[in-house]
Amino acid sequence: MRIALGCDHRGRNLKQLAIDVIAQRGDECQDFGCYDSAAVDYPDIAKRVGEAVARGDFRFGVLVCSSGIGMSMAANKVKGIRAAVCQDVYTASRTRLHNDANVLCLGQDVVGPGLAKEILTAFLDTEFEGGRHVARLEKIKALENR
Repeated sequence: MRIALGCDHRGRNLKQLAIDVIAQRGDECQDFGCYDSAAVDYPDIAKRVGEAVARGDFRFGVLVCSSGIGMSMAANKVKGIRAAVCQDVYTASRTRLHNDANVLCLGQDVVGPGLAKEILTAFLDTEFEGGRHVARLEKIKALENR
């Protein structure tokens, strides 16, 4: 599985942890930045990752900032992206199961490393349930075209 990752200057440590977890799983990833402590604008990173996922170049995206919220808001502006901020394993698995989320957003100041690993693993390992949820996703897609 191919995964796109990105962060702003407040999420570099958690992004690196995600890269390590993905490598340990045997999955591929590409780092879309940022790469140092210089301040960057998170919408720029979210756009790069979101567009790469929406094009189908990557199965999933992972975005990290201090809270995960800004990255989520920006990524969700990219057509075809369903980004979710997850702060626990339940929401990580549920957003895949019911919402077919394709971008996970994490907050470095919100979740610790151990929990972040569990959240990432739950997100990547949970398959979309389909069924009754497909019609709801179609309604979300229709909103993108308004």
